[in-house]
Amino acid sequence: MVVAGSVGVKKTARIVYLTLVATASSIGLSACQSDPDIDITKLSGETESADTLYNQGLANLQAGKVGEANRKFAAVDRQNPFSDQARKALVMSAFTSYRQGQYEEAITAGKRYLNLYPESQDAAYAQYIIGLAYWKQIPSVTQDQRTSQQTLEAMKAVVDNYPNSEYVEDAQAKMRFARDQLAGKEMQIGRYYLERKEFIAAVSRFRVVVETYPMTNQIEEALARLVETYYAMGLASEAQTAAAVLGHNYPDSQWYADSYKLLQSKGLEPRENNGSWISRAGKKLIGA
Repeated sequence: MVVAGSVGVKKTARIVYLTLVATASSIGLSACQSDPDIDITKLSGETESADTLYNQGLANLQAGKVGEANRKFAAVDRQNPFSDQARKALVMSAFTSYRQGQYEEAITAGKRYLNLYPESQDAAYAQYIIGLAYWKQIPSVTQDQRTSQQTLEAMKAVVDNYPNSEYVEDAQAKMRFARDQLAGKEMQIGRYYLERKEFIAAVSRFRVVVETYPMTNQIEEALARLVETYYAMGLASEAQTAAAVLGHNYPDSQWYADSYKLLQSKGLEPRENNGSWISRAGKKLIGA
């Protein structure tokens, strides 16, 4: 009896379904006959208002359904591109794309938002999302650091353009991390050249760290490597200057202890030559 009843219900539902399909098809065909530009494949598309779609997106986001939220926000932008909800949905699309790990999509949405609404109250957030999307893609220091540079530039735009926003503090932290990565990459290449005794190439890399990234966690080693490299090149004055700048700013550093020991092995000691580029660069470190 249960099975028969189930079959009867299914048969009835099937008849109702076919009736509805036939009715919809009749309406669709009638519409097509009167308006040849209507695409009948889109007749069953979403017809919710911009408000409804946007609120559905927020509800899905709150429920943890990030992908569905993203689709709702995209529908707002697609169906109501000039509405206030579309503006809000666009920045939310950037956020939900970021949350899903779709970083290029997040960057594209964020940049589009800034192009369309550069003066809006959410512009700072859109710029911050762009920075976060780049930051999430930063690889290990052994790999290309293009995204570190992009992170630095994007987060600098947050700090410079929106100095009173709530995102500044974290943007500055991400900038420090990006600079450390960029400096770390220079150090990796510099050490490679030093090991191969390509001293001029090594110096150029360590110099970039000292002059461009003086406030990173790579600076002590960079100065110490300059002592080592200049010493190997027979440029005692430059080696002594690098050691003096290192000792003046980081007297308790193990890198300074090692540099001091290296100089002493040849009867030398740290001594600053004020005409050296190292001395000029070192003045930026005073009080670091």
